[in-house]
Amino acid sequence: MTNRRNFIKSASALALGTFGLSAIPSFGAPKRTPYGLILYTVRDEMKNDPVKTLEQVASIGYEVVEAAGYSDGKIYGMAPAEFKRRVESFGMKLISSHTGVTMENINQVIEDAQKAGLKYVVKPSLHARTADEYKKGAEEFNKFGELFNSAGIKFGYHNHSFEFKKTKGQIPYDILLKETDPKLVTFEMDLLWITKGGHDPWEYFAKYPGRFQLWHLKDMEGTGKKEMTEVGNGVIDFDRIFSESKQAGMKYSFVEQDTCKNHTPLESIKISLDHIKKKGF
Repeated sequence: MTNRRNFIKSASALALGTFGLSAIPSFGAPKRTPYGLILYTVRDEMKNDPVKTLEQVASIGYEVVEAAGYSDGKIYGMAPAEFKRRVESFGMKLISSHTGVTMENINQVIEDAQKAGLKYVVKPSLHARTADEYKKGAEEFNKFGELFNSAGIKFGYHNHSFEFKKTKGQIPYDILLKETDPKLVTFEMDLLWITKGGHDPWEYFAKYPGRFQLWHLKDMEGTGKKEMTEVGNGVIDFDRIFSESKQAGMKYSFVEQDTCKNHTPLESIKISLDHIKKKGF
């Protein structure tokens, strides 16, 4: 029996040596996040022909999308469940939506978000100026988060550059992060706007780990007005940023380009995705 056991051990070792390390399951291998796009980038195309545009977005290689066209209970003019079906008919998934949620419309928003199968609802901006107004906004975010959370949806907030302009010695973005409950509120970090606001994403990943489940990927020109450009065509160090995606808590990232100067929006989102694929993000 002992000889038989030794024989099995030797045979197993030989098999691993023969077939190499690929014979061992790679449980710790990193897995990329799906290629994502916020549809705000192709907003004019979505307005003119949403179905054709979704087909084009899918053909470029995007796998998940974030909506930015919710109004009067519809997403790009379609009932939430119908829009979800359209997205999925092209092999993509609808993950998130930018929505002007308020305490007055939140019940309707939650109902529609559930019908659309959303994982996230993101408030795209907050009209606040003073520290007290941002604290009030954070208090409201916690209430939103509680209601969304009970419906199985995560509530988030998307930054611009103005949240990094100090008010009475305080950075508004920090107020929002400190005053919101991490269990109820996540943040969609726009990598261009935080950079343009004079701050390093790394700084926030280290200071507030796990708070940034969503990202917007857009690049910034290094000269002139530092305008938006395709991912990979500017000065933002995406290699460095993505190296800390785990600490940030990132689950999904979406390409966004508010304005496309040298290409059509569809051309621009292809250039960005080609770079992302090349870099292995």
